[in-house]
Amino acid sequence: MIEIGEGNVSERAREARYEALAGWAARQGVSHVATAHHADDQVETFLMRLNRGSGVAGLAGIRKRARISALEVIRPLLDWRRAELAELVEARGWMSVDDPSNRDPRYDRARIRAALIEADWLDPEAIAASAAHLADADTALDWMADRIMAGTVRAVGDRLALPADLPRALALRVVARLLGQIGEGAPRGSEIARLCDALAAGKVATLAGVVARPGKGVWRFGKAPERRG
Repeated sequence: MIEIGEGNVSERAREARYEALAGWAARQGVSHVATAHHADDQVETFLMRLNRGSGVAGLAGIRKRARISALEVIRPLLDWRRAELAELVEARGWMSVDDPSNRDPRYDRARIRAALIEADWLDPEAIAASAAHLADADTALDWMADRIMAGTVRAVGDRLALPADLPRALALRVVARLLGQIGEGAPRGSEIARLCDALAAGKVATLAGVVARPGKGVWRFGKAPERRG
C-alpha cells in the first residue's frame, strides 16, 4: 500500500477545488473568479514554505493574480488582515463558513496558525511584505529566463545547449523551460534542482524523458532514447 503524505492530500484537494471552480466558471461564462485569501493566509503560506526550504518562487507565496486549472484567479483581499475581514462580515450580518480542517493539528497550516497566535513578536504585515518583494524577484527571474531561452539557448544537432555558467537560480528556470519544451510531464522543482546539481558535478542525468549531458562550458539536452520493453 502506498501511504499518501499530508502534502499530497492537501495539494490534490486544492487542485480539485480549482478544477471544480473552473468548470463552474466555464458553464456560467465567468472570466475571472475572486477568492478571499488575505494577509494572514499569505503569512502562513510563507512560513510553511520557509520551513520546507522553498526557493524564491515558493516563498513569493500567494499571488494577487494567477492562472490555475484554466481559471483566471484574482485575490483582491491579500492586503487585508483576517480580523479586519471578520469585523466587516459581522457588521454586515453575514454568515461565515468555518472549515474544521483549519484547526486540525495534523496539517502544517493549522499548526502554524496556532503558533502565530502565541508569537506576538512576529509582524504579519512585514512578513507579507517580504513575500511581495520575493514575488517581484520571481517575476524578474522569469523575465530573464525567457530572454535566455530566446537568445542564448542554441541548437546543437538534435540537442539544445545551455551555457553551464548561469547563476543557479536562472539555470533552474531555464532548465525547467527546456524540459517543458522537449520533455514529458512537469517535474517538481526539487527534481530539476537535483538534475542541475548532477550536471554541475559532471554527471549525465535523465528527467521527464530528457537526457542532460555536461560538456565543455555547456549543458546539452535531448530526448532520452525509448526504453525497450
